[in-house]
Amino acid sequence: MDRLKQVARRIREVIAGSAVPEDPEHSRNTLGWLLQLDPTADAALRIAALGHDIDRAIEERKVRRADFADYDAFKAAHARNSADILGEILHECGVEDEALRQEVDRLVRHHEVGGDPRSDLLKDADAISYFDVNLPHYYQRHGWEETRRRCAWGTLRLSERARSIAAGLVYPSDELKQLVDESLELAQVLRGAAR
Repeated sequence: MDRLKQVARRIREVIAGSAVPEDPEHSRNTLGWLLQLDPTADAALRIAALGHDIDRAIEERKVRRADFADYDAFKAAHARNSADILGEILHECGVEDEALRQEVDRLVRHHEVGGDPRSDLLKDADAISYFDVNLPHYYQRHGWEETRRRCAWGTLRLSERARSIAAGLVYPSDELKQLVDESLELAQVLRGAAR
């Protein structure tokens, strides 16, 4: 079996064990959005998209929000932990291409914040997938206020292109659509004020 296919299979196996019910779909959906945004995405981007949140699927290694006073610090620790786990999977599957391994690591470490065209692409695919797949589940678990806070944080991450995609998504309720619309409006105001 091709080593990269073995890596993808192993990532899917691990994520299938996540206690977060939407994680397997979010993983696949992030990869799908990545390929819509860039159909020529290379192996490093594809692996990073599939496994960017893998730490949530390993209970004993999961980074917990409650352990951080700052949401951005939590997200940074989550990204580092997921990158470390993916590195172990690449090693376990015998991937010897050091440049590929380093690029997967770099992309996953930056998937929450971006900073260059490739990690920005992954950040957008992940953020769009949150609005596409995760949002209804998040809302059920956390309610209006926490979901509104998370949506506001998420919309500030989006590029202009990704914001227009998120704005065009169909949501299962008017309540969720209102949450997203308010978050997108707030992000627009905050971006305008920052200029």
